[in-house]
Amino acid sequence: MAHRYTFAQTPLAHPEAIVGESRYRFTVLADGLLRYEYASDGQFEDRASVLAVNRRLPVPEFRVKETSTSLEIITSRFHVTYDKNPFSPSGLSAAVKGNFWAHSSVWHYGDENDTLGGTARTLDEVDGRVDMGHGIVSRKGFASIDDSSSMLFDEKGWLATRREGDRVDGYLFAYGHDYPAAVKALYALSGPQPLLPRWALGNWWSRYHAYDEKEFLELMENFKSRGIPLSVAVLDMDWHIVDDPQISQAGVTGWTGYSWNKKLFPEPEGFLEKVHGYDVRTSLNVHPADGIHSFEDLYKEVAAKLGHDTSHNDPIQFDITNQAFIDAYFDVLHRRLESQGVDLWWVDWQQGQHSRIPGIDPLWVLNHFHFLDSAHNGKRPLTFSRYAGPGSHRYPIGFSGDTHITWDSLAFQPEFTNTASNIGYAWWSHDIGGHMHGATDNELLIRWMQYGAFSPILRLHSSNSPWNPKEPWNLGSEEERILTKFLRLRHRLVPYLYTMNARAARDNLPLIQPMYWGYPEYDEAYNVPNQYFYGSELVVAPITSPRDRESRLGQVLAWFPPAQHVDIFNGVVYDGNRLLWVARPLDAYPVFAKVGSIIPLDADAAPDNGCRDPATIELVVVVGADGSFELLEDEGTGASLDDIEFSRTPIVFSQSEGRLTISPRKGTSSPRTHRGYNIRFPGFSAAKEIHFLVNSTPHEVQPKGTSAGLTVRLGSHSVDDELVLSIGENPQLDVISPNPRIMAFLRQAHISLDIKDQIWRIISKEAVIAVKAGELLALGLGEGVLNALLEALLASA
Repeated sequence: MAHRYTFAQTPLAHPEAIVGESRYRFTVLADGLLRYEYASDGQFEDRASVLAVNRRLPVPEFRVKETSTSLEIITSRFHVTYDKNPFSPSGLSAAVKGNFWAHSSVWHYGDENDTLGGTARTLDEVDGRVDMGHGIVSRKGFASIDDSSSMLFDEKGWLATRREGDRVDGYLFAYGHDYPAAVKALYALSGPQPLLPRWALGNWWSRYHAYDEKEFLELMENFKSRGIPLSVAVLDMDWHIVDDPQISQAGVTGWTGYSWNKKLFPEPEGFLEKVHGYDVRTSLNVHPADGIHSFEDLYKEVAAKLGHDTSHNDPIQFDITNQAFIDAYFDVLHRRLESQGVDLWWVDWQQGQHSRIPGIDPLWVLNHFHFLDSAHNGKRPLTFSRYAGPGSHRYPIGFSGDTHITWDSLAFQPEFTNTASNIGYAWWSHDIGGHMHGATDNELLIRWMQYGAFSPILRLHSSNSPWNPKEPWNLGSEEERILTKFLRLRHRLVPYLYTMNARAARDNLPLIQPMYWGYPEYDEAYNVPNQYFYGSELVVAPITSPRDRESRLGQVLAWFPPAQHVDIFNGVVYDGNRLLWVARPLDAYPVFAKVGSIIPLDADAAPDNGCRDPATIELVVVVGADGSFELLEDEGTGASLDDIEFSRTPIVFSQSEGRLTISPRKGTSSPRTHRGYNIRFPGFSAAKEIHFLVNSTPHEVQPKGTSAGLTVRLGSHSVDDELVLSIGENPQLDVISPNPRIMAFLRQAHISLDIKDQIWRIISKEAVIAVKAGELLALGLGEGVLNALLEALLASA
């Protein structure tokens, strides 16, 4: 019978992958991944570490050349040279194969990592940038991780420490500019990203505020009555006893607690049942550092399980290294609350990296065991905690901490999230809108919310200040309209996001990818650190600065990779391989899809709570190139990919034939038997002919054209039907005059009427674009106005 803390680990490498003698050992884990070890006593480490849980990987092809004083290991990606002495920069090196032109491609032992960034443990109290540490991708083509002092696990999955002595245990990632391959190697070594529950991808509500039952249920009703969907409701620490004479007498802070505050929640089980009635999951905050005190409801039960003397009401100390304590922590404290209806724990550890055993980080242990325990009764495992270091991607979702409410904080958050993928950490949850300090700025809140809609997890959170509301209805009418629009959009994105979630777990590809992952040889891809791929089909260029005073538009410098792209909201077409300032009003956001993209959305303009499979899918299809997408769904049961049979709906667009084919669903994991489809072609309106076939039988459809593109409603059909929509051979994105867009911009711009007249004379005359652009430059316009005009002129010029 497996030990309760046993987890999947295969730490012993295949003997055929190992090269070494008594003091040194190399393990060729993959064609670009090398483990290098040195131990003067010949005692090497074969237990799993928090980084390396799976070293028994398929043995790659490699060659060994050896003399009495030298060793060479050669794979398709690297060539290692070693002098058989204690490791040194001159004695151990690796030449990385590939074309790196201006950059050194030779790694030397002891080199300081010069990578493209990783991530940080927390953004607590951060106003702007922090050091993002190191990832495993670099323009130099290599990076290393020193694993010499990390925590270990024994064969039963319990905690272990390393042997004493001066030892080296490191990993070299030598993948050149194949950044996705480097991160896939990390996942192979460290374990994959788990599959998130579908409900985790919707909107989360959280606030540091002492809600009572009535107030919280009124909050849920307000969201529902206004058609603003939610999927997770988080109660911060005030759910438990915080400010009570018993706590002050015990000499503790009140941060830790496991007993409901009955003044606020007199019937917790009934309260949680009512929240679930809104199809919303619940999460409770836990700060476990202060242990269990005598005033806790379950003190005596935990004490009995541990044999703890209660005669003096002495507290039960928190000890993450004591297995008996961990058993009681889960089996008594947490399981009792879960039986009342708690779905998820927010593990808010802020008490440092030290435990009673040197080398064991309590945050690591909490994350690991909380994740394992969350899978009890066959549930899909999930945690909500802080980042503890490389390997933490196994325990999503990440809580990034309490940031300042400033534009500087927002401006850094996309880059911070992007580079986290360089260390495999893909599911950051930020305090969207900021947590504390700062000033009231509704424009900042809106831009942050828009970023949140296109971030891994959208979780609204704030301090207990009464001056920091994030409920849309407590703001102005314009703010409420825009925030509602993007909160609804987040739930509309769930069909796409859930497929990307499955892709992340199955194919080892993070949801968020920096632009240089796709275009590593383009300098421009490195010069837009906030821009990113959002799954396989979308590119997002976040607006993270205030609107320009004259243009009244938010702006961002965007890079369009090779191939045409279209704004999925307004249908504007952009030629590829160019840098361009893009400008948007407060209710719009720059999100692009290249030709051939297919994006499934919930067609409901105001989706319900809970992120259920939608009755009707809107497929956003960008003409101009072949495209394909496989929509993945399941019933939400099963703890791992091995336990899940996805239902798969293949969708293919043939550019030459102008034909979209939705194939019959494969698999029966989803209970839905019929589904409707609306097909939207942004940036395309000139359909030559429209034909729709259901299992080869013609059906009538009614197309509808707008300035943003063409929409065709196909109606509802059996999921076992083949649907084929034809719009004419070789369709192309529209080429339209920029003049109407410029006219609309000038009408709302805050500049003089005389200047508007001059601009319009230039725009409306017969001249090539280069001449118009030059004359606009000569007007001495403000940067915001000029950038907006040039975007309209040059987007597809």
